[in-house]
Amino acid sequence: MAETQDKRPQVLVVDDIAENTKLIARMLEPKGFEVVCAHDGEEALSSVSENLPDVILLDLVMPKMGGLEVCKILKDNPGTRHIPIMIITGMNEKATNLEAFRLGADDFILKPFDSIILEARIRSAITSKRLHDQLIESRSILRRHNESLKQSVSDHLSRLERAQQVTIFSMARLAESRDTETGEHLERMRLYAREVASEIVRHPKYKDVVPAGMPAQIFRSSPLHDIGKVGIPDQILLKPGKLSEEEFDIMKTHATIGGETLRAADIEAGGDSFLAMGRDIAYFHHEKWDGSGYPHGMAGEEIPLPARIVAVADVYDALTSKRPYKKAFSHEKSIEIIQEGRGSHFDPDILDAFLASEENIVKIREEYQDDGRLTPMQQVAKQLEELAQST
Repeated sequence: MAETQDKRPQVLVVDDIAENTKLIARMLEPKGFEVVCAHDGEEALSSVSENLPDVILLDLVMPKMGGLEVCKILKDNPGTRHIPIMIITGMNEKATNLEAFRLGADDFILKPFDSIILEARIRSAITSKRLHDQLIESRSILRRHNESLKQSVSDHLSRLERAQQVTIFSMARLAESRDTETGEHLERMRLYAREVASEIVRHPKYKDVVPAGMPAQIFRSSPLHDIGKVGIPDQILLKPGKLSEEEFDIMKTHATIGGETLRAADIEAGGDSFLAMGRDIAYFHHEKWDGSGYPHGMAGEEIPLPARIVAVADVYDALTSKRPYKKAFSHEKSIEIIQEGRGSHFDPDILDAFLASEENIVKIREEYQDDGRLTPMQQVAKQLEELAQST
């Protein structure tokens, strides 16, 4: 449920050193947070059972029960796994930090604490949690609507379609919002994917086995391809330079995080829901035709068709887009690079469908450039605002 405006966000600080909890309380309470302190793992779990906090700051080394065990218990529990856990740590605790991340920790706060950074990271975590809570509430509302609208099939389908669109794009925007460099990536991605899918459904090999509605569904679902990046720490996701091998291993987990998140949501929705294709895309869009991709090393047609389509669209957009670590390649250079991946990175049939759509692909890229121009939706919003001001 949405927070009331007069309720202060609650932060549970778990540290066996009282001076640390007092220091954090002095930093956060003047900023409008309610700080609750626990001095060992058992006390922390007891506190959470009585009142769910908005964020948990968790030390790892404590008596009775360590932070890793606390993290595992909370993340294994469906009633508490959505609470962001931020590990209180030092720079030299890499192995322990990685273990905490594998157990589900959401972020890390380095000692000594900087009050500005601490506040910013906590507010970011609270925003993500509230968005997650809203998504859960939206799914609950959707289920209730389904039960009440069974007698009106046409109206039911219309409402369901709209709810799907809003849920998918809201979830995707949540992931993209952490990276200011992505621009119109989601819009381009789903348009590219639809163009390729439209070619595939006409391909003799696929026309009798692929549903005619697949292009529309991949348009809706492809924005979820990187939803798992919400689980990647800022210092890795937003790092401007090249990632270390260890950091890249963590970055690669976004495919599993995204796939598992959508799999759980699909199961909750009854299975084979509108999230099923998004689940497959999130899981497998980094798999490669020759089996050298991740997370499972799948090869050939083991890889779901929508994931193979999104793989080409994703790489093309990455190549033709400017990023902090690279300049944008030209369309011609990008096509040359992609063609080098025929039969190794990319399904040859999918690559042929992409090249058959090249004219439309170029038009999409030109229309949705990240050059500061208003998107079509932004243009409509601006016109409505101007109309309201003139009346």
